[in-house]
Amino acid sequence: MPTIRDARILIIATDGFEQSELMVPRDDLRAAGATVDIASPDGQPIRGWKGKDWGETVRSDLSLAAAEPENYQALVIPGGQINPDVLRVDADAMRIVRAFLDAGKVVAAICHGPWLLVEADAVRGRTVTSYKSIRTDVVNAGGNWVDREVATDQGIITSRSPEDLKAFCAKIVEEVGEGRHERRKVA
Repeated sequence: MPTIRDARILIIATDGFEQSELMVPRDDLRAAGATVDIASPDGQPIRGWKGKDWGETVRSDLSLAAAEPENYQALVIPGGQINPDVLRVDADAMRIVRAFLDAGKVVAAICHGPWLLVEADAVRGRTVTSYKSIRTDVVNAGGNWVDREVATDQGIITSRSPEDLKAFCAKIVEEVGEGRHERRKVA
């Protein structure tokens, strides 16, 4: 089985990501030994959202178009209201999400991040959590929405908010250690 020290993890984001939901997983996963890359739409730096205003700028390592999912063991999708709403209509972002899902690789989405899983039709029949304001979106897409800090269903990890980051990051490490997940096709 792979270990987190051998893992390459991709974070996809654009301007308006919830600052802590990108920076905490990036830093915690790197501290655990993983190689973590950040892909943005054009490969340029992106700016976070913190509280009620713009936050810090984060350097991107590559563009979404240049990201090759086969080179990574896990995908992390930060939330915020802006970030996932923009990415769910970005063809390259959705290509990445679908490639990770199809390959049985770990996919972790927090807060509004599960919007990309909804767009990819990946929540149908699965246990999922999210920020409370998109609960109806998850349920309407066929997900079994639960109110807990982290939900995992065959390597698909979801969490509600920044308050859940400790459990979210720990679950990513655990699921990476389990390797690829055979995912049942849900009708």
